[in-house]
Amino acid sequence: MTADLPNEFRQGSAPEGAGLGVGALLREARERSGLSLQEVSQSLKMQVRVLESLEHERWEQLSAPVFIRGQLRSYAKLLKVDIEPFLQQFQAQAPRPAELVSHSHTPPYQRLLENVGRRSLYVVLTLCFFAIPVWLATRPHVESRPQATAPLDVVPAGPAAVAPSDPIAASLAPLPRPAAPALSLRFNGESWVQIVAADGSTIEQGLVKAGEQRSFATGQVARMVIGNVTEVEVQQSGSTVDMTPYQRANVARFTVSSDGSLSPVAD
Repeated sequence: MTADLPNEFRQGSAPEGAGLGVGALLREARERSGLSLQEVSQSLKMQVRVLESLEHERWEQLSAPVFIRGQLRSYAKLLKVDIEPFLQQFQAQAPRPAELVSHSHTPPYQRLLENVGRRSLYVVLTLCFFAIPVWLATRPHVESRPQATAPLDVVPAGPAAVAPSDPIAASLAPLPRPAAPALSLRFNGESWVQIVAADGSTIEQGLVKAGEQRSFATGQVARMVIGNVTEVEVQQSGSTVDMTPYQRANVARFTVSSDGSLSPVAD
């Protein structure tokens, strides 16, 4: 690839009077080899920007000198160019990293004021941290607003007013509970019923679905027929009634007297 390069490029020195540097030497060698920067970038796995900086000797755009020398050696090895004399000179004249010099100057009195301010803030925060809980703990709770209350000795006006001297007694007796119906039916399954009133009229006749209930007062029912009676719970004055005496073939037939008592009836 570089067999047609002149001897002065192979030896790492520029032609006499040409004054070429290492970057120009590499660029001339690459151009004579017919390689582009993109091709060199792919071969060396090096960015085109880095190759351009090496060829134009823009060392300030590159990394540390030790890395620059390694990049130059890799580039020269690809082009088969000896650049060791240049590297020795480059090592002697390696670019020094820029020194960071602070141009800001803080007067002594300003530093003193800043220190005092920081310490004062610290003291204030410390006092607030300890003083506020102590103040809240020792503060008397006498500023709470009194609740609005009405005097107990105020007597309402009117003819029905109660004298203040009359004692008011609260009764603890339980409220009267409503009386249980004389007769009630609770259907746990579907059942056929025939319910006849005391005057001989039919109160209800037909199929009743599961989950329904029926309740009757004393003297309201005179006679009753219940089919599928095993799925019906009959209660009299709140107590469950055994339907066995009134049952035949899972059908119960009974009469209800005026006082609510039950009596079996014949078929």
